[in-house]
Amino acid sequence: MSAAVEAPERSAGAETPARAPARRRWPGVARQLFLLAAALVALYPVFFMVTTAFKTQDQYLSNPYSLPWPISLDNFSNATRGGSFLTWFKNSVILTVGSCIISTGCAALAAYAIARMRFFGRDVLLSLSTALMVVPPVVMLMPLFILFTNLELIDSYQGAILVYSGLTLPFSIYMLTNFFRSIPNELVESALTDGARSLQILWRIMLPLSMPALVTLVVVNALWVWNELLIALVFLPDDKYKTLMVGVTVFRSKYNLDVPVTMAGMLLASIPMLLLYLFGQRFFIRGLTAGAVKG
Repeated sequence: MSAAVEAPERSAGAETPARAPARRRWPGVARQLFLLAAALVALYPVFFMVTTAFKTQDQYLSNPYSLPWPISLDNFSNATRGGSFLTWFKNSVILTVGSCIISTGCAALAAYAIARMRFFGRDVLLSLSTALMVVPPVVMLMPLFILFTNLELIDSYQGAILVYSGLTLPFSIYMLTNFFRSIPNELVESALTDGARSLQILWRIMLPLSMPALVTLVVVNALWVWNELLIALVFLPDDKYKTLMVGVTVFRSKYNLDVPVTMAGMLLASIPMLLLYLFGQRFFIRGLTAGAVKG
């Protein structure tokens, strides 16, 4: 009798095998729904920009959130009319390519010295360089402007490239230092035994093995320089040196009643960085985790 009474009590309080996996699935489903909602919120501005760029002004005024039909390509010709857009595009390319080359080259030299050479104050130098990452660029804007005015580097590609290179250098040094430290010491010691010098080791061993970090570095720095607005406004006030982001801002105020033309200009400005990211996508995740596992 006691066994017959206890059996229903255990079955009433126990969790059935089919119900337990269902309960464990709910946190995963909720997490996926949250990530999906976050992705939709992040992608909606892109969707709005793309759809608006292919609308006419009348279509946009009648319903800003509808899909473009029929599709119009006149906004892109209006955005590039007059040659200003191409000039802005050229200036942005020059500043982005120049600053990335200088920043990456200087960071590679500094990171190799910090990661592989022994000298007094090495750790202090790395700490000071890393600490500069938390300093906002707006704090250094006035001293840099006074300095570059005295050096007559305002309204010049050289001045803006030096500013961008200096601002991206701390992050570049930090990232490459971590990656260089993850490369096995046996490779460097073997090269030293064969009589290779430091620059040869850097050029022939460290940089080829650090391709994921280098590609990630170029993508991140190029994206920041391409989209930067404040420094370009202050250090390049002349119209012939306007960058694409500055030009789009002026362009928006000029065509403030024609939103589709503005969206077409912004879409054209986004394409180069999108292509750059797609080109370096397979290196990107490996580069972001550089130095996480030390070899």
